[in-house]
Amino acid sequence: MSTSAAKLKLPSGPSRHVYDVIVLGSQVGGALAAALLAKRNHRVLLVEHDGMGPGYEHDGFVLPYAPFVAPPLKAMPVVEEALAELGLATSIGRALRPHVPELQLVLPRNRVDLTADAARRRAELTREFGEAGEGIQGALTGSAAQHEATDAFFKEGPQLPPDGFFEAWKLKGLIKEHPGLTATPRLASEDPALSLVRGLLPFLVHLEKPSAPLSLTRALSQVLTSPSTYPGGMDALRDVLTRRLAELGGDVLGRDNPAGFIVEELAFDGSKFAGVKLVRSDTLYRASCLVTATDSGALRRLVTDKKHHRGLLEHLDQSNTKSLLFAVNWVVPEAALPRGMGELVLVDTQDPELGPLLVQQHPARTVSSGTSKDVEGVRVVCAGAFVPASARDLGEEHLQALALKIDEHLDRLMPFTKQHRALRSAPYLDAGGVRGSRLMPHPLYSFESEAFLGVTGLNQRTPAKNVILAGREVLPGLGLEGELLAGMRAAKLVQDMLKKKDPLKR
Repeated sequence: MSTSAAKLKLPSGPSRHVYDVIVLGSQVGGALAAALLAKRNHRVLLVEHDGMGPGYEHDGFVLPYAPFVAPPLKAMPVVEEALAELGLATSIGRALRPHVPELQLVLPRNRVDLTADAARRRAELTREFGEAGEGIQGALTGSAAQHEATDAFFKEGPQLPPDGFFEAWKLKGLIKEHPGLTATPRLASEDPALSLVRGLLPFLVHLEKPSAPLSLTRALSQVLTSPSTYPGGMDALRDVLTRRLAELGGDVLGRDNPAGFIVEELAFDGSKFAGVKLVRSDTLYRASCLVTATDSGALRRLVTDKKHHRGLLEHLDQSNTKSLLFAVNWVVPEAALPRGMGELVLVDTQDPELGPLLVQQHPARTVSSGTSKDVEGVRVVCAGAFVPASARDLGEEHLQALALKIDEHLDRLMPFTKQHRALRSAPYLDAGGVRGSRLMPHPLYSFESEAFLGVTGLNQRTPAKNVILAGREVLPGLGLEGELLAGMRAAKLVQDMLKKKDPLKR
């Protein structure tokens, strides 16, 4: 499936310079907010700004920035309703495809396939772990169902994060009505196999050290029902929403736009946001409010008058980037892969620096004349592990050493494959010339603000009253669902702010 910008057929440039709302950033929550607002009869401009595109090019191949695992859409019922409003629920639900097998665990002395079929999985666990296999089976089954106990809470539309005393008081009352929110995680055992499964969690959320029950269970439970892949990854999912925005009359400034898409600064009228100015452009795109879907550090750099917007900057400074997902790609012939190797593999590296290694197979793609196509019989093996955010500042030699470490683990996982590989590439080292290549496809954060249910980060409302956040730092403990929920709530906050009715939905 091609995800190239050429396929999107987006407008060549904005149709106006004044909007109801500008959405800034390439994170998926912003794209959802933009599409929903356009559907609800608002004039919307989406400026991708930090968009990295659907992969990076290296020696003719289009490669992923990192592994990306998604839950099935049915595991996110509130999100499914929003996508249904846009007419996208069916197409996105069908495009999400389970891995085969759903998840493969590789421990120092064991390899086990966690298939969706309960009988086959039980037999596999018994073969590998004997009598202990039954306990592992029970814990996995219970964990995969645990998110269902909190679905009702999210269907009530909780104000997460709460804004102010009264919202917090109301939220605490609602929490008491849903005991599933504080239920003990079913994967709490120190069994090595279950400990490794827990190691999948950082790849699904954006919290450095989840500790509360909801942050430890919901995102992991959703994925364990059926660990899925979206062709083209997170960027392709965002592109579907972007295309829908354009179909609904919204304007998009993206990578291939001749007018540019990089913002130089945010303009303010006193304490209120007024518009955005692009690099090398005198045009000021104005709007009544701004929705941001970019990391707080990137947003902070666009506020040039630090003195007069200290409150906004202090709000953004509550987020701290602690870790980043560092990946290595191998392009190899499919025939060179070990027989029985799964499409999604979680490896216990026994390496205290790297921790678990997540390995995901992708079809190899090449690019020609602006479009990409799959290469038959060739696969990309993308392996990622979390390293301290400071690794970026330690120089290329340090990053090369990290890449070599991952190479060693891939060599153990796939013996005799290395000699057949056509290309080895690491995004942080080889995605040259791509804006955003030094950005983080999957960072982990810590926050100075109070974490409700252990899943919240930055409040969506900011001291700049018409600047609303819709990025991954709002509900970092809920992963992909959290990003989309943040986008949904941002759309509602904009509607409340503008008080613009939409009796004639398109």
